[in-house]
Amino acid sequence: MIKIKPEQVSRDFLERIPRDFAREYLLVSQGVISGTDDGTACSTERLITSPEVDPIILHNMGVRLGRAILTEVCDDDELIARVIDDAYTQHARESGGRSASANDDGHASGMDSGELFDDSVDRLLEQADREILSTGGKGPIVRLIDQLLFESLGERASDLHIQPLANRTIVRYRIDGALHDRHELSPRMTAAVVSRIKVMGRMDIAERRIPQDGRSSVTIAGRPVDLRISTIPTSYGERVVIRLLDHSQQLCNFDQLGMPDDVAQSFADRAIRSNGIILVTGPTGSGKTTTLYSTLRRIATPEKNVMTIEDPIEYELSGFGAAISQAQVNAKKGITFITGLRHILRQDPDVIMIGEIRDLETARMAIQSSLTGHLVFSTLHTNDAPSAVTRLIDLGVEPYLVGASLSVVLAQRLVRRIHQVCAGHGCDACHGTGLFGRCGLYELMQINEELREAISHQVSLSVIRAMAGQNGMRSLREEGLHLVERGITTRIEVERVVDALL
Repeated sequence: MIKIKPEQVSRDFLERIPRDFAREYLLVSQGVISGTDDGTACSTERLITSPEVDPIILHNMGVRLGRAILTEVCDDDELIARVIDDAYTQHARESGGRSASANDDGHASGMDSGELFDDSVDRLLEQADREILSTGGKGPIVRLIDQLLFESLGERASDLHIQPLANRTIVRYRIDGALHDRHELSPRMTAAVVSRIKVMGRMDIAERRIPQDGRSSVTIAGRPVDLRISTIPTSYGERVVIRLLDHSQQLCNFDQLGMPDDVAQSFADRAIRSNGIILVTGPTGSGKTTTLYSTLRRIATPEKNVMTIEDPIEYELSGFGAAISQAQVNAKKGITFITGLRHILRQDPDVIMIGEIRDLETARMAIQSSLTGHLVFSTLHTNDAPSAVTRLIDLGVEPYLVGASLSVVLAQRLVRRIHQVCAGHGCDACHGTGLFGRCGLYELMQINEELREAISHQVSLSVIRAMAGQNGMRSLREEGLHLVERGITTRIEVERVVDALL
């Protein structure tokens, strides 16, 4: 078995080969071998590649690196991808990286992925602090925000937090679902940083007393990224959270979701039916949208008209070869889930995805749509699959309609994986946690005739849960224990995510 080590990746490879290119073709350096050829000194780049890599790509790599290459094939695509991420993240920390810079009107100007900042984040922090203190200048603030975005993206962060406290402001990244403190700002810098972010999001920089939402599209190291910006006033100043939506990331196929085979088969079988409601439940950030997108890509065929109403659209599914029409909620223009759904129903749809069922009106229209020959997908925020039933009833939907329309409910969570590179002991790449990347826990409740009858008679949640278990449903706790036994994650991590003692 080939052992791939991030620390062996050559500097030339990291500086000459864009990270996205390495990830797309799954190839990574494992160092340079020195030797002689007819008495002349020469060097060879040792590359680890996936089995499917095109020989033309390898030839171009040799030209780009300016040396001969020697390849070894590794069947573990996931391992290659992890090593690529570890190596480029470490390199970015050591050298800093240049990102796209948003102009004062909020638009981003593209940067070549090979360009890098000479300054690290810490150096930019010091420079910005000095200039604000001495002159009130804001020049370094622009570069500081750019660098924070570049660094957070390089570390696979989903969110960037700027949180003012009594005597400091902390910058935190949410990585694999957990927040990590990364930097500190002095209080005198906070207002300038927040103002700069508001400019990017086309928000009112003079209004500091009410929450605001904004958005921006930037290009960071050649990667298109949408920024969803939220501010809220606190006792120590405005707090900012930036959601990073990296459109260069490949949306996984249904088969790559990591569902157990029996769960995947049962869920897929229900997803190709002509009617009914399929719900995916779980808290924010549990991967519900990814599951729905991957499912829609699988079932979208030329014979089906698939349409969605979302808030927001996280991935343009047409860019992945799926003939799917997506509409976005726009409250300012009167487009809500309910009004959007009404218009979608006039478009002769076969399959409808509603981003979230939030209220009684949306729930009733989704149910009526499912009962009149449409297959409806949506999400709910519930703790487990059986709770989706009681949640719909609590919203005001009649129990007999819930029982008649529900087809299947999938509850899910994401747990962090043990970092195989450091064997869970902790390293720079995993921020000392011993955990890197995530995988899913899935709880599937299929609605059969007995459950429909019980739901119609509004039995208790405990009865529904027991009947689902008798019908083959394995709980999130059971799935978590199974992953612990296989050495994929830890017991503490499962307890943290499932919120139950195992």
